[in-house]
Amino acid sequence: MRAGLEYKENVMRVELLVSEWCQSCHQAEKVWRQVAEEKAIDFAVVDMGQPEGKELVSRLRLKTIPALVIDGDLKGIGVQTLGEARQWVAGAADKGKTAVQHAGLSLSLDNRVFVISAMVYLLLAGLSLLVQGALLGDGVLRLPFLHLFTIGFMLMLTYGVGAHMLPRFMGQPIRGGAWSWTQLGLAHGGLLLLVTGFVLSPHIGVVGGALVWLSLLLFIVRLWPVLWPAQLPAVNGVVKMARPQQ
Repeated sequence: MRAGLEYKENVMRVELLVSEWCQSCHQAEKVWRQVAEEKAIDFAVVDMGQPEGKELVSRLRLKTIPALVIDGDLKGIGVQTLGEARQWVAGAADKGKTAVQHAGLSLSLDNRVFVISAMVYLLLAGLSLLVQGALLGDGVLRLPFLHLFTIGFMLMLTYGVGAHMLPRFMGQPIRGGAWSWTQLGLAHGGLLLLVTGFVLSPHIGVVGGALVWLSLLLFIVRLWPVLWPAQLPAVNGVVKMARPQQ
């Protein structure tokens, strides 16, 4: 099964077969992600431990990774230089800007910021141990610290890890770019207003809660086509899956 922003028979399909334990795979992925930003190719990083990866290993009798597969055929083994990679896809059209991306071995910048944000909020929530002598003590600061932990740490971590792991498990791309950065901004802004509202005014907290809810809604919108990809009409008995629209 393959995915496309809209499935197109003439789009070059490029698959990079990798594994978590392969150090050179990270370098190969970096090269091909740059090429995928330049060319209109259907690019995917495929883990050999996933069903699609196992099928490629078996069909192509692969013994070494990273392996480059273009339109179903093995084209290269090892790490290509940027120039070599560009030559392989020279026939593909230049790429327009897209917000849909496949998850690779490494965290994307947006997901990394989500995880780093979670760590920062965990430290802030941990200040409750110094101020109150308990993570969830009593008093006026209980709710601010509670929300720093639940929304700041737990929700932000869920956002970052979920947007990375679920697309990998499902073999489907996820909306990124402005989608994820907007979600990040809503979550940050909402949490700060919530915490401020607990101290100053409940009305501020209501606005903050609405922003956090919008970030949850945006996360669901991003994940929905990953978990339940639409099926395109079968062609010659082959069912193909559609990628989420931008």
